[in-house]
Amino acid sequence: MSVMREQSVYYPIEPLMDKAKSLYKLVVLAARRSLELNEGAPKFVEVDPKIKPSTIALEEIAAGKIELKEKGKKKDKKEA
Repeated sequence: MSVMREQSVYYPIEPLMDKAKSLYKLVVLAARRSLELNEGAPKFVEVDPKIKPSTIALEEIAAGKIELKEKGKKKDKKEA
């Protein structure tokens, strides 16, 4: 009986935090990108096909291929 094991990859958090500015934003960014990859979105980095989408998302973030878009602030309406 053969058991297939997926590769586990450790990423240091510091370089990833530089890309997202907060742990919460990093988790949201990685989760969203992981879902996109799971649905068939193209990969922006070359990886082994056995690598999980969540790990690919972290690699893309570390490589600077994926960024979190900040929502713009709403403008105050001035009444004339």
